[in-house]
Amino acid sequence: MRRTLVERSLRDVHGRLIRARQELAVLDEQLRTLNDTADDARLRALVSETPVAGSDYADAQRTADAAARARQALAATIDELEHRQDELLLRLGDRN
Repeated sequence: MRRTLVERSLRDVHGRLIRARQELAVLDEQLRTLNDTADDARLRALVSETPVAGSDYADAQRTADAAARARQALAATIDELEHRQDELLLRLGDRN
């Protein structure tokens, strides 16, 4: 691959990596809030022992679980982007 193409690919991957890391920071904050909400709903369900409270807890936990899965997927994407960036840096270094 020509040097200019490697540099262009490197800039692209770097930009995507920055955006993904920013998104991960936001998702981490949302996940903390969702987990807190699910914990509160669980306690309300235990104390009140009503079907509505149990349903609220189940909904809150499903939402938190979905956010956790999204976080795992994003973390995997970041790992892939970091690997790609490392490969491109090696190619760039080999050209020098």
